[in-house]
Amino acid sequence: MLLAGDETLLSTLPPGKWIGGTSVNFIAENGGAMDRERIFVTDITAHAASVVVRKYDVKSLSGIGADYPANGFTVLIVPGMSAAHEAFAKDVQNYPGVFNSPLIGWISGVALSEIGKRAPKSFAGNEVALGNEAVAMHVTLPAAEAAHIDIINLFKQGDGDSIVFEADGFGTSGECRIQGKAANLAAYIAKHQIDTKLPLVANYNGALINVSIQACDAEKGTVSFYAPVFKGIEYKFAAPLGDYASTFADTVGHAAGANVAFSCNCILNYAYAGLEGKKTGSFVGPITFGEVAYMLLNQTLAYLSIAKVA
Repeated sequence: MLLAGDETLLSTLPPGKWIGGTSVNFIAENGGAMDRERIFVTDITAHAASVVVRKYDVKSLSGIGADYPANGFTVLIVPGMSAAHEAFAKDVQNYPGVFNSPLIGWISGVALSEIGKRAPKSFAGNEVALGNEAVAMHVTLPAAEAAHIDIINLFKQGDGDSIVFEADGFGTSGECRIQGKAANLAAYIAKHQIDTKLPLVANYNGALINVSIQACDAEKGTVSFYAPVFKGIEYKFAAPLGDYASTFADTVGHAAGANVAFSCNCILNYAYAGLEGKKTGSFVGPITFGEVAYMLLNQTLAYLSIAKVA
């Protein structure tokens, strides 16, 4: 089982073949909810021929690809705002074999009002809360089944200025190049009155990947992000959506939801699209501080489907 809930609840569970991550926001069958009294359960028993649960510290996380099943998938949970979170976000594209099998999961979180007050945690099938270790469930599927990962991203690059950063990281003191000229991103955001609900979007080998803005301080000239930006990559602010909530509803409604075994959605989609009490089609699951679909994503719905194969 894949479990999401408040740390107090997850810490009471008996040992078993499960992994967990802290979250208090969910999309359930009745719609979006904040709930500290219940645990959201994704039961993958029907698909799993066998499972292996492992823990990974900052150093060993880069070797996760060596533990992948021959036919199956891996679910990864990383504690938000931890050293493991930062290491995974910055380096996952260089992990040996990381793209050889489906890797999906989430960054665990806390209530938005508790950021900086409580630390997100992960659980490796027992009551011990882990603050700086990622946990994974490596799932072997029957030979007649195959796993597939997909994402729903509302955003595309806008037609605005090109932004290139001077260094990798979750934040910047402003140094970047905009249209090839040295500039300060925070000042640029303030001058152009950019809506920071819109993420930066980069084209990573054909996939549009969002980097969401956590905070912008024009006075200090600093900007912090929910995922790292990378040196030398061209970013642009996303094209405006119009009405965020209706765009999200329409996009999710048209997505193929058949055979979905697991899904998770970003806390920013939850907040900006007003998903409290609203349904998202056949997609249910934890609301997260980042989504894993091979790499770290922001403002994205990620999902795993399992299909029969000949």
